[in-house]
Amino acid sequence: MTPTTSTTPPDPRTARRKRLAWFGVLLASTSASAAVWAYFSNPALRHTDDAYVGGQSVQITSELSGTVARILADNTDRVSAADVLVELDSTDARIELASAKAELAQAVRSVRGLFASDARYDADVRLRLAEFNKAEGDLRVRQTLISTGAVSRESLRHANDALSAAQAALASAQQARAQALALVNNSTLASNPPVQVAAERVRAAALAVERTRITAPVSGMVAQRSIQLGRRVGPGEKLMTVVPLDRLWIDANFKEVQLHGVCVGQPAKVTADIYGRSVTYHGTVRGIEAGTGAAFALLPAQNATGNWIKVVQRAPVRIDLDPSELIDHPLRIGMSAEVEVDTATCDSTATQITRRVEASAIQDVRAATADAVVRQVIADNVGADR
Repeated sequence: MTPTTSTTPPDPRTARRKRLAWFGVLLASTSASAAVWAYFSNPALRHTDDAYVGGQSVQITSELSGTVARILADNTDRVSAADVLVELDSTDARIELASAKAELAQAVRSVRGLFASDARYDADVRLRLAEFNKAEGDLRVRQTLISTGAVSRESLRHANDALSAAQAALASAQQARAQALALVNNSTLASNPPVQVAAERVRAAALAVERTRITAPVSGMVAQRSIQLGRRVGPGEKLMTVVPLDRLWIDANFKEVQLHGVCVGQPAKVTADIYGRSVTYHGTVRGIEAGTGAAFALLPAQNATGNWIKVVQRAPVRIDLDPSELIDHPLRIGMSAEVEVDTATCDSTATQITRRVEASAIQDVRAATADAVVRQVIADNVGADR
């Protein structure tokens, strides 16, 4: 018996599904290629992966010499502005403050005596003036009676001598009053020169005590701690660094051929390697640095040596970041990033974004504390009359 072979015809629906699948793959590939081509061929976009996170590194230094007594912050600690980071031994500073307070108290009491003596000198002048007027009247009477013989010439001479003595006493009292008045004239107790000199010494001593408590001028994270307990430090010596992580930016190093059309205020998109493409930061061009990286290098290139090779230079472009986005996705100084700047629009009148004014209130607080110490010492040594 001869075997028979049966063949099953292909299902037309299966073949159709295969053709549709291949068509879908081709369409997706074409769309993706078109999107990539459109993305990279857009002449308004400037892209670089030579970009890094920048930020401030606020150095914490000592303003005076001293021995480290306490350290209240370490690397990676988060601190707020005005938090105490380091305390120096304040024994010598407090002794100097106590001495300055004593001198101020003595000056206040001495000036109080000058104000009190002014009233005494006024009373003395009035007394001497009354004596002078009496002596003058007595002499006048005797001069009238001398012609009648009612008084003797000796009595007249004594009256004249009494008038001269009264006049001299009045002049002496007026001179003493003038000298006393010169020491307090046009001044109050607090504005009197001896008190002001002593008060300035108290302020300096009080500031020295305050400066033994080294505080953070900004909020941020502590880094680069370089001190230990018991170490002797001097003025200006670096103790640690505080990095304000809410004030970071991007330094995007664009090729010089890419800088045409880049303007202040243009929008920029930033991605950081730490988060990848899943997180996009929205920044703004703040400005282009004044020179290329080679121009500001520690050893600038010497292009006149004869073996010059042209190299495309790069110039840093600063990109400001949104602080709220930094809160959600923190960055660290030095991290790598990619930047894309949209140069489609350019405001030629915008030369720079509003300048940032950076200020610390620490010095004002310290000055106010010193002034309070001076006022307290004066108040403790002022009588009820002043």
